[in-house]
Amino acid sequence: MSVTATTFEQADAIAARLTERKDRWLHVSIPDRILCLQRCLEDVKAVAPAWAAAACRAKGIDPAAMLAGEEWFVGPIATMAYLRSLMTALKANGQPPPVQQHLRNGQWVAQVFPDNVIDRLLWLGFRGEVWLQPGQLPTQGLVYRQKLTAGTLALVLGAGNVSSIAPLDALYKLFAEDAVVLLKMNPVNEYMGVILETAFQSLRQDGFLEIVYGGAELGCHLCQHPLVQTIHITGSHHTHDAIVWGATPVEQSQRKAAQQPLLTKPITSELGCVTPVIVIPGVWSEADLAFQARHIAGMVTHNASFNCAAAKVVITASNWAQRDAFWSQLRQELAQTPTRVAYYPGAQERYQAFLAQYPQAIVLKPSDEPMDNAVIPWTVIPGIPANAGEYALTQEAFCGVLADVSLDAANTGVFLTQAVDFVNKQVWGNLSCTLLVDSQTQAKWNTEVETAIDRLRYGAIGVNVWSGVIFSLGALPWGAFPENSLETIASGRGVVHNAYLFEQPQKAVLRAPFRLRPLPLWFPRHPNLLRLAQHFTNLQATLSWRHFLRVVLAAVRARG
Repeated sequence: MSVTATTFEQADAIAARLTERKDRWLHVSIPDRILCLQRCLEDVKAVAPAWAAAACRAKGIDPAAMLAGEEWFVGPIATMAYLRSLMTALKANGQPPPVQQHLRNGQWVAQVFPDNVIDRLLWLGFRGEVWLQPGQLPTQGLVYRQKLTAGTLALVLGAGNVSSIAPLDALYKLFAEDAVVLLKMNPVNEYMGVILETAFQSLRQDGFLEIVYGGAELGCHLCQHPLVQTIHITGSHHTHDAIVWGATPVEQSQRKAAQQPLLTKPITSELGCVTPVIVIPGVWSEADLAFQARHIAGMVTHNASFNCAAAKVVITASNWAQRDAFWSQLRQELAQTPTRVAYYPGAQERYQAFLAQYPQAIVLKPSDEPMDNAVIPWTVIPGIPANAGEYALTQEAFCGVLADVSLDAANTGVFLTQAVDFVNKQVWGNLSCTLLVDSQTQAKWNTEVETAIDRLRYGAIGVNVWSGVIFSLGALPWGAFPENSLETIASGRGVVHNAYLFEQPQKAVLRAPFRLRPLPLWFPRHPNLLRLAQHFTNLQATLSWRHFLRVVLAAVRARG
């Protein structure tokens, strides 16, 4: 679906119209905002089939195939879940009470997920926590009690890989920061704009949200536009630095040295990561090995690996007795998973750069699949040294490449200390990471495991669950660990989602059982994903036991 590019003159007029409405948005009451969110929820459900189908066609997926369910989950379902979470927050006047909260080493930790009966049943054994920055009180939703005296126009530069990112970022600016939003679609998925215009027509017709289309030139024009007051970008750190520090490496270097950024407006960002998975050594059964190998394979292959949270490096203990068996199982899982169309620009170039660096790379794909230049095969790179500056640890592949790093450690406690130091210091980015630990090892080394979670400097940490799942749970904040400067931006600054509206989040931690049942949604080759997604859409639109039971039945029918 082609769209017409927005001219500079049209963008100027749109910015002017939004500016005229920004003060009015401040005075829209909480009950009226809840009604608006409800209308958006209904409209997203109405366009969900077209939404998912459009994304599938752009990514080379048959909209009727089981794999199409992936686009339902990362698109309309994630958006509907966030709309519902925002409604819950506003019904509590911006202060939804956490399930529980406590002090942990002087740091407030609030459990916020699951927070209702249906989610507790759907996500058995899960616990989602928001960790506040040390020394900060757990305040929530001050924007609804300390109202701004003047409105704000925010520019949101949308991402091209996941269709819910742009609307979720826009909704956060609107309902968590009280800003009206000018959303520029990414050229990679600008086809989604027409669908989003319909899905969010209630916000658009009231003049609080507008959508524009264009490339880097329009983005630069809007970033420097005198009416735009704040910016949020999801994308590449290279794009961020071009916006903030200048178009060329020379200009960026000069401006950074002089501390004279080209952009002087506030900017928040989510910019990717070389996402690590730390496998804590234990005694695993054959079923455990098979499950966790498939788990990590899903972290790699989901969305053709075009995710900022896609697993990119697996860290194991070199003396783990089951290390070889684990990697054999993981390679087998990847080899059994069909390859995907490499739809994201630059993927082939990035992939070839990794192959040039690492001739030992192992290419994995189903044996009956022909070679096709349109796809990138899943590829494992063994024997990556844990050295500062190593290519695979400092370059985000943004394609289906997985690096293998092992650390020498005398025991599990030493391994955890070394692994945390390694990912904190040697692996680029600080957006999200995953730890896998079986229950017996957790019990034996509980203090060391919890200390590792404390010490991990990542904005989102999954314990026995892919960190990418945190993105889809709108109650939890999503963003980099709060230590990055504009000069060294890494994975970005600020958060989005955060439906509990905490003012000073440090990181989100999502805990899960070591073995998840039924088959998780993000596992490769899920045999009932499309039907499950369609039932899940109905459940998000209307929370009822009837829809819940249909989701459960679809989930338990998934075998394999």
